[in-house]
Amino acid sequence: MMDSTIHILLIEDDPAHAELIQRSFEDRGDESRLSIAHTLADAREYLKNSQPTLIIADWRLPDGDSSELLQDDHSSGPVIPVIIMTSYGNERNAVNVIKAGALDYIVKSSESMTDMPHIAERAIEQWKTSKEKEQIQIALTESESQFRLLAENSSDMISRHDVKGIFHYVSPACHTLLGYEPNDLIGTPVVQYIHPEDAKELSDLLATPKWDDITVTLDYRARHKNGEYIWIETTARLFFDEINNRQEFQASSRNITERKEAEEALQRAHTDLQEAYDKTIEGWVLALDLRDRETEGHTQRVTNMTVKLARVLGYTEEEIVHIRRGALLHDMGKMGIPDEILQKPGPLTDDEWVIMRKHPEMAYQMLSQIKYLRDAITIPYYHHERWNGSGYPHKLKGEDIPLHARMFAVVDVWDALSSDRPYRKKMPPKEVIEYLQKEAGRLFDPHIVEIFIPLITTG
Repeated sequence: MMDSTIHILLIEDDPAHAELIQRSFEDRGDESRLSIAHTLADAREYLKNSQPTLIIADWRLPDGDSSELLQDDHSSGPVIPVIIMTSYGNERNAVNVIKAGALDYIVKSSESMTDMPHIAERAIEQWKTSKEKEQIQIALTESESQFRLLAENSSDMISRHDVKGIFHYVSPACHTLLGYEPNDLIGTPVVQYIHPEDAKELSDLLATPKWDDITVTLDYRARHKNGEYIWIETTARLFFDEINNRQEFQASSRNITERKEAEEALQRAHTDLQEAYDKTIEGWVLALDLRDRETEGHTQRVTNMTVKLARVLGYTEEEIVHIRRGALLHDMGKMGIPDEILQKPGPLTDDEWVIMRKHPEMAYQMLSQIKYLRDAITIPYYHHERWNGSGYPHKLKGEDIPLHARMFAVVDVWDALSSDRPYRKKMPPKEVIEYLQKEAGRLFDPHIVEIFIPLITTG
């Protein structure tokens, strides 16, 4: 059933033919409205005030050739689809009429006139499809024009590539960016202009069947026409065809060399600052070693072993930076202990031990105000706590003791027992190991001891 809004103008000078066609529409029960004109003049007058959906016109009319309507349609107003009918059909006439813009060419017969509602319906659908395609093409053309207008006036280099990375279009900004003219790049692979160390990432991306995101951003070094490399940031978007296959990608590229150089300068400054921090810490440690020669070398040994243990326990390198600083500074609080106690050659009295055991809190007071050491303060503050709560300064027990401190406590005691002191000789390695194993679960975290023993027995 044809839509009730369909309005058909029939131009036919033969009353019998007009009646047959009109009856065919009525017999079909269509709700379409059929208007009849008998001459070209009547038809033109009718078209001044009405806009039919379709015109069905006899070719030869008393006052002219109905193909003239095709010229009228193309010269003014909306184009109306036209079907030409004739009793004198031949192939040449059909070709000429179709070329002139007719939608269809029908040879009159009782069958064709009776089937005219179906012919009209098919013609209208064909016309709609044709107009939709035209609109799509117009939209694509406009989109292409807008793309080129934006691309050719952008300071960024705009480019289009096939799925292998071959340039299909490059905006004029490529001359400013890379020194090339657009025609120098078209037809060549983008990978050809990328630094070998950076090209693999792009090659891998192009070879990936499906991107995680249809838009990606890459930083890489591209070769300028003068042979130098500059840093480029490219944002690329992948486009698909109607069956969802990768079709092309479009990219926008800009020079970020200054930004990269600034980032590198900032990183160098950060590294220099880190080195300055670490040199300062090493200076403090040296000052402490010079004051307390009894433990000379102890700090470096326990620091190196603590870092080794931390790596076995799975700490990241970023975390190990703070662990290393904490190990280096573990005895920093002893800077506040009087010389007569710190350098006493024999055992300390009970009162002297009260003062000595304040050095973790002194370390906290000295270091907690220094922002870059806040993540390192755990070891200096808690490394004398013991698994069973018998340690100091807070008598923490078990896993209440921070892991860094539990780890360092094992290393610290291992080195102390393995080193000569004025008031005692070092213990043999076997006895040190037996001591650590014996005190595991009482003074030390048993898991830490279990991990640590292989490190000192295998070297």
